Amino acid sequence: MKIQSSIASEKRTYRANSALKFMFRHRALYIMLVPGMLYLLVFKYFPLLGSVIAFQDYNIFKGFSASPWVGLKWFEQFLTYPNLKRLLVNTLMISLYQIIFTFPAPIILAVLLNEVKNVVFKRVVQTIVYLPHFLSWTIVFGFVYMLLSVQTGFVNQAIQALGGDPINFLQKAEYFRMIIITSGIWKEMGWSAIIFLAAIAGINPSLYEAAKMDGAGRLKQFVYVTLPGMLPAIMILLLLKIGHILDLGFEQIYLFLNPLVLSTGDVLDTYAYRIGILGGKYSLTTAIGLFKSVIGFMLLIVANRASKTTTGEGLY
Repeated sequence: MKIQSSIASEKRTYRANSALKFMFRHRALYIMLVPGMLYLLVFKYFPLLGSVIAFQDYNIFKGFSASPWVGLKWFEQFLTYPNLKRLLVNTLMISLYQIIFTFPAPIILAVLLNEVKNVVFKRVVQTIVYLPHFLSWTIVFGFVYMLLSVQTGFVNQAIQALGGDPINFLQKAEYFRMIIITSGIWKEMGWSAIIFLAAIAGINPSLYEAAKMDGAGRLKQFVYVTLPGMLPAIMILLLLKIGHILDLGFEQIYLFLNPLVLSTGDVLDTYAYRIGILGGKYSLTTAIGLFKSVIGFMLLIVANRASKTTTGEGLY
């Protein structure tokens, strides 16, 4: 037994020395990792310590240590909020629409761009569809307002030219979700397509040649070669989206939101901002954020297991 223990100890020491030698040999790469690791520690992991205020009656002047503990008070207050059902339904409906309509858009764009053979035209189109990503949501809202304005909007002018009455799209609850989804597709579709273009570029060209020799047309090449090659990237991004199903992006929703569309547009993020930040209830805001994180984590675990079972692809 002592001999076996000694051998095991020597193996551990050898592996540790080998790892240290490997790290020293590639020290330049590890040094390049330092800024990224510091970023994660400072802005991602260290702020997690602030989650404790969800269980405190947090006072900004007293800090973490002196604020009294209140247990699950803020979770109870949030879960008994009279309009909680409306918040959850709006959040889940917009997230569902994003998965159905927004998520496939960059995949379709990437496939279409991959079929373009004229390099110059392809680059011009890529540049045009990438540009909206670099615009702030404030500018995008301005574009949408100019497009849908009752007085000067192009859409309403076209409706009036056809003999119809102008529609105040931005102040009608039934149009809110459609506007959110459409503007989101326009802004992010081109940028998100980069990942799928990279996935397509990684597919072995010999697979397309073999498919052509077997008589496969463009559609069958997509179904049997392109789509399976894109599947790992598609599943990973879809799982990440499911994990953030309660996170819609505060800025976009808040800019388009107004009192007339609260019935379909008020979501968890806007409620947390309104009651937590503007109302000074930081503990309640943290409790809402923690609730979203736990639900998202649970959905991610379930979706990842389902994905591994059905497609063989997953996050781990």
